[in-house]
Amino acid sequence: MHALVAARARSMVRILVVLVGVLAALGRPEIAVAQTSEPAEPASAESVRATLDGFCVRCHNDRLRTADLALDAHDLADVGADAETWERVILKLRARTMPPAGNPRPAENTYRAVASWLETEIDTVAMVSPDPGRGESFHRLNRAEYHAAVRDLLAVDVDVAELLPADDTYEHGFDNNGDVLSISPDLMARYLSAARRISRLAVGIPPVGPAVATYRVHPGLVQNDRQDERLSFGSRGGIAIPHYFPVDGEYTIRIRLHRNFSDYILGFAAPQELDVRVDGALVERFEVGDADAVGQMAPLSFSGNIAGDPDWEYYMNTGDSHLEVRFPAKAGQRTVGVSFVRRLSELEGVLQPRNRGYGRFVDERYDDHAAVEQVAIGGPYNVEGPGDTPSRREIFACRPAAGAAADEEQACAGRILEKLARRAYRRPVDDGDLDALLDFFRTGRRDGGFDDGIQFALERMLVDPEFLFRIERDPAGAAPGTPYRLADLELASRLSFFLWSSIPDDELLEAAADGRLQDPAELERQTRRLLADGRSRALVDNFASQWLRLRNLESQERESADYPEFDENLREAFRRETELFVDSNLREDRSLLELLSANYTFVNERLARHYGIPGVYGDRFRRVTFDRDHPRGGLLGHGGLLMVTSYPNRTSPVVRGKWLLETILGAPPPEPPPNVPGLPDRGEGGEPASVRDRLERHRANPACAGCHAPMDPLGFALENYDAIGLWRAASEAGRPIDASATMPSGEAFEGPAGLRRVLLSRGDDFAAAVTEKLLAYALGRGLEYTDRPAVRRILRDAATDDYRWSSIVLGIVESTPFQWRRARSDESELVAGSLDPPGR
Repeated sequence: MHALVAARARSMVRILVVLVGVLAALGRPEIAVAQTSEPAEPASAESVRATLDGFCVRCHNDRLRTADLALDAHDLADVGADAETWERVILKLRARTMPPAGNPRPAENTYRAVASWLETEIDTVAMVSPDPGRGESFHRLNRAEYHAAVRDLLAVDVDVAELLPADDTYEHGFDNNGDVLSISPDLMARYLSAARRISRLAVGIPPVGPAVATYRVHPGLVQNDRQDERLSFGSRGGIAIPHYFPVDGEYTIRIRLHRNFSDYILGFAAPQELDVRVDGALVERFEVGDADAVGQMAPLSFSGNIAGDPDWEYYMNTGDSHLEVRFPAKAGQRTVGVSFVRRLSELEGVLQPRNRGYGRFVDERYDDHAAVEQVAIGGPYNVEGPGDTPSRREIFACRPAAGAAADEEQACAGRILEKLARRAYRRPVDDGDLDALLDFFRTGRRDGGFDDGIQFALERMLVDPEFLFRIERDPAGAAPGTPYRLADLELASRLSFFLWSSIPDDELLEAAADGRLQDPAELERQTRRLLADGRSRALVDNFASQWLRLRNLESQERESADYPEFDENLREAFRRETELFVDSNLREDRSLLELLSANYTFVNERLARHYGIPGVYGDRFRRVTFDRDHPRGGLLGHGGLLMVTSYPNRTSPVVRGKWLLETILGAPPPEPPPNVPGLPDRGEGGEPASVRDRLERHRANPACAGCHAPMDPLGFALENYDAIGLWRAASEAGRPIDASATMPSGEAFEGPAGLRRVLLSRGDDFAAAVTEKLLAYALGRGLEYTDRPAVRRILRDAATDDYRWSSIVLGIVESTPFQWRRARSDESELVAGSLDPPGR
């Protein structure tokens, strides 16, 4: 009976694969022509065995067992019985990395036919006996998820980077991977401290005494233009600070200006005006500068060893000491803006002094533009009360009357805590949950007032394992290893943390509690609703930034002598360009392939000038369009991605080619053999100056050739971009750029436009790479061979919709790995239970 079901299922899968292939070809004719110039004949067990015997078994046999693989010993009559081995074979076939270079290789259509036959056999078994793969019983929230959960639970936006350490990432994976989200006693102490601070801010408990928060402007930031869209028009430089004022009261703002190497305040050779604003309202305007009116100035010498008279020297060192203002502020999140008033002579687009990098140089004259170095916000003083903040409105669903009896206060506290705990724990709250919180409320109430009791209970809630961990419990009596479908509440939590990196909202929780997520139509409706919500920006911040390695941009450095055009403004513009580009692609539900083929990007004046795009002025980012073959089309032309795939002093075709294989095509090359020397510097030991020539010599080593052959050509096509993404015609050595490339298959192309066409001809591989990464992110774990059938099903369905984001996301949400898990032993639950938070 099982064999009959499997045979029928196998036939249906084959029909589906053929139909989807036809629909995909009709939907994307350009890509289909490029990929199907030689149609693949349907394979059979006999033809697959003949291919393996002719091209693979010579190395992968029971005697040699190269890569611990003996294909002569594996039976093709039951491929699903050893799916793990055959999935390894499929990956090699799809990437064309086997057989190795220099060995006989099958025809292109044979590669496709064999891989498709193996996939169909495995997928047939997966349809009959789905395997959700490995799953964790509890999964700690990472720092980004903790931040978003606190924000959505308590309506308070706290910078948790100051409170919690950064999370590790899992081997080119994501920082939400459960394998690396361990918890130590030190981290638990940090969570306790964070819970106390956050709960006090949310409730509005005054600090023990005034405190000072200092915000520093990056020393490499050029402050010649309007610095931030939150600053007023007509401003220059400075900083916009999102600062949380804990209570109604008085606060101080103290400003220190940037100095040069002689400790002279920059820009004081001429009068300046400096504005301090809170939420756009002017608090104070300071007059600074005009050192000409104070004594005899020092000569403008580059050596800086001739002083002015004592009065002038004192003024130039202490002239910003009066930049302090005390003012009343209401509690809550406010934007504090400190910036200079732009003088009429400072026209946008006029060439300004170049950035000096991170150091203070001897040619940095004191008559350069004034710049803000740091802003210190102190307080509160003369506290007036907790104020009316969004967080207090969210928390206090009721308030007992003044002088109310203890039972009335406790009833109100129970109502408040039950409502918040339901969202914090992502499930209905039972009496045990509420009793534990009310115990803490009563303790806090004895030490203070009603608000103090609520604060202490919230502190307890924020360190509860039910909040800190995403806990999934096996059904009662489930045998270890048994697959089962997640409960609706657990599915709701998976869905919200996937799309929002945060807790479910009330609507999603209600749908789950009512059992409505069992209905595919309702699950799709909720998924689309979450995608349309602004909180899905988390997919850009937490998924795309790690998938594309954009986060590495912060650690990239460049020598100012080699790249004088680079500054912190450009780094920030690089980051914003890619974030806005991916967010637009996602928000408009476009095809994933448009990430490669787009004829638009997002730039401000600084970035447009770097790219040579005319007609863009001001700091505001806007969408610009251009011809399809423009060098800035798609991700390949983004300066930030070109920068993170370069070395500090030069480009690297190898690093860029490896990034393209891993990130864009999903075919990472193997790790290099041990003791392989790096590429020597140009001219070193008689080496040629050209990177291409040095790589040619490097590839002469047979141990290196196999990996570099499919990798280096991809990187060579991007050589017209330098290490900061600037278009160039000559290399660092002064030689003309040769951006031509030839793949091991003999396919030749040149430059970014040619590379883009090659990558789009493998659009299915790109869609698969993104889908695999997105599924790994959604599951919070690395993918395994058991997940491959689900990936292929998602891709087959999404291909008919031109690989739009919604079709990929819905495919993941509907997949077996996302909706199911395997029952485990009780060990995980015991570990989770051991993390009960301590008392006060």
